[in-house]
Amino acid sequence: MDTSVQREGQALPEASLPFHRAMPSLTHMALVELEKAGILKFLISQNVDGLHLRSGIPREKLAELHGNCFMEACPSCGVEYLRDFEVETIGLKETSRRCSDVKCGAKLKDTVLDWEDALPSKEMDPAEKHCGMADVVLCLGTSLQITPACNLPLKSLRGGGKIVIVNLQKTPKDKKASLVIHGRVDKVIAGVMDSLNLQIPPFVRIDLFHVILTQALSIDKKYVNWTLHVASVHGHRAPLPFIKSVEVSFLDKHDYKAAILHMQPFRLKRRTMRTRSFELLLKLNFSNGCGCQSTEINIPVDFKVSTDCFNREKDAILKKLRDTAIRDLCCGLNAVIERKATLTLKSEVTVCAIVTNIVQHNKTSKGSADSVGNSDVKRQKEIVNGTGTSRKRSQGRKRKFRF
Repeated sequence: MDTSVQREGQALPEASLPFHRAMPSLTHMALVELEKAGILKFLISQNVDGLHLRSGIPREKLAELHGNCFMEACPSCGVEYLRDFEVETIGLKETSRRCSDVKCGAKLKDTVLDWEDALPSKEMDPAEKHCGMADVVLCLGTSLQITPACNLPLKSLRGGGKIVIVNLQKTPKDKKASLVIHGRVDKVIAGVMDSLNLQIPPFVRIDLFHVILTQALSIDKKYVNWTLHVASVHGHRAPLPFIKSVEVSFLDKHDYKAAILHMQPFRLKRRTMRTRSFELLLKLNFSNGCGCQSTEINIPVDFKVSTDCFNREKDAILKKLRDTAIRDLCCGLNAVIERKATLTLKSEVTVCAIVTNIVQHNKTSKGSADSVGNSDVKRQKEIVNGTGTSRKRSQGRKRKFRF
């Protein structure tokens, strides 16, 4: 944020998106491509928006000096959890959730520093190490005024490295730099990518959620009392910020009453004949900031809780979903990643993945971006997964990390 706006007494601009729907910029995505090309070796961020992780920078090549508003960490086993909602606390405090590792179960903590907190050594140590090793430290969009982070680039000079600064305003380190560009970072990086003949990859956001179906027989065993729950993959009590409402209808069962779920938790309780199988149609209406207004998912219901659960290769499915979304330029595409059952509770959990944003960056226009919506309704209804749902130079420190 340009502090001159505040100095002049002007009102701060309102955010065009909810914080949890913020999307990586052209520069974020260019850095991803530079990392894949082996040019970018390590990235140091003072932001807490988590956009470098969402854009695709590997966790082991990223130091988030001030933390991440969407990250929780287990102080016992070290597992990190990237959430789709903003964690409710700051200052490395305990949150309301626990580590999901059955061997641990410790209370999780947020990762965002408060003003009095020192920079964590697990972030600062590799940042110092890589600055000392760097041929070039590229400082993008930073005033270089906050210590000790502002002194990190200087460590490259001792080993013969150089500093390049791209920032709108002057910085206290300009005299130490080999090159200073007072300009917009997106425009400069677009030119760099053009000179290197590297493409800027599109950003595709894929969000996960659970569809949970729980059932119980009536006393006379003629009916089934069942509950449908559309829930977060981060826990039953966790919010689903990207879903505004859920419309539930019954395909080919016109005598069953449809419902609209406006409030979280999204739950529907019904009683139906045990012998009658049917298919649910879920229309998910998305919140502001998503690239499409809604999508539809079919859920078959036969009241047979199968022990034959399947767990597909998550990375392969997500890659296929991403590639399809880019090819068709379509949000709302979805796929089933996993289906698991609990016989004791007579419940079945389906883990679904859905494309909620696509942004393409055009380097030739020096910083333009196009968001893709879901105008192509036909493509939304395609079966992406073929199962019946619609639509560091060294290994370095490898952290345990979970979505």
